[in-house]
Amino acid sequence: MVENNYDILGILEGSTEKEIRDAFRRLALQFHSDRGGENEQFIKIKQAYDDLKIGKKYPETDHEKLKNSKVYSEDSEADVRRKNQILGQELSKEMKTAEDWASSLNNTNTTGTRLFGSKTLGEIELERKATGALSIKGNFMAGKFTYDGPIIMQGSITSPSWTQEYQTNIRVTNGDFKFVNPLENKYKIDNGAKIIVDNGDVIVGNVYGRKFRIEDPVRVGVFQIQEHRTQILAPKGKIIVENLVNTVSLEADSVIVLNVEDDVIISAREILFYGGKLTYDSVIELKKGGIIRFFENFSIQGLSGDAIIKLENGKKIRLFDLKTKKIKDLADEFVQNKENYNKDATMVGHGFTITYEMLDNLSLKPAKQKQGWGSKFSFFKK
Repeated sequence: MVENNYDILGILEGSTEKEIRDAFRRLALQFHSDRGGENEQFIKIKQAYDDLKIGKKYPETDHEKLKNSKVYSEDSEADVRRKNQILGQELSKEMKTAEDWASSLNNTNTTGTRLFGSKTLGEIELERKATGALSIKGNFMAGKFTYDGPIIMQGSITSPSWTQEYQTNIRVTNGDFKFVNPLENKYKIDNGAKIIVDNGDVIVGNVYGRKFRIEDPVRVGVFQIQEHRTQILAPKGKIIVENLVNTVSLEADSVIVLNVEDDVIISAREILFYGGKLTYDSVIELKKGGIIRFFENFSIQGLSGDAIIKLENGKKIRLFDLKTKKIKDLADEFVQNKENYNKDATMVGHGFTITYEMLDNLSLKPAKQKQGWGSKFSFFKK
């Protein structure tokens, strides 16, 4: 016997709206992951509640799920574009309504909870808390959203695949933007979404961009590369991320990151690497007075020769050049002679730090005769 939505909520067929709502709330308190419950069971309960609100007795079959999916993989490329364009437009309108609702609560300093989106588009729940923080539960998929206060996110963030007209753009004008346990929950930001935090920090998980080929509308058999660069900006604060992969840009005062792979741009005063990869055409834009720190388990072999360090004064240094000059010896030599500088250069454990000043004073010209490290690099002031 197929279990219907009334059975899932543990109520009798024909129950009133209030009885359905009360049953959902009771079970939600029991099974919500925030209260130690089972996430899969909560999703099943939430779906049953949503179905009953629109009068649907039975859960979707596998065929219905595929038919109503937001991924139109069986359609032609033109159909995929058209349908995603419509989805992007509808979601953008819904997020505008959500933004106005949250702003109204903020202006009156009141609390509230409301669902936005739909079953077809995907629902997200917004809750304005007494502290002024805004909780967002669900996947944010399109549209602009600005909030004057901290945002706590439980879900992933993406952007429409076939248009940048409805690009996801979330802005926090005052406060932090944080994912809840991003590594454990595997939350991610991808596909050209943009997060801007004017006065605060950002704590997220994995961040991905996207490059893909599209056929030239005029020339048959010719393809163009379209780039959806995912961006996170916190110019006055700190960004903490796990892995940055394939067409991503970060800008902050301080960045803490695990691994960097494939066309990533990091612009900051302080950049701390905890992983073993910095590869494929990536660029580090180091601000004046800044440092790059590689921690204990970092392997120099993980540094790609294609990666570039760009100083604020315009000087560019290939990591290949630093590797060939023994990058760790460079740090050691500078530490030994740091009394010649106003800035400290320190080493902890097996890690090493490279400062802006060290790189700015680095001479990349080949030596005419055999010399020690101290004479090869312009470390000593005259």
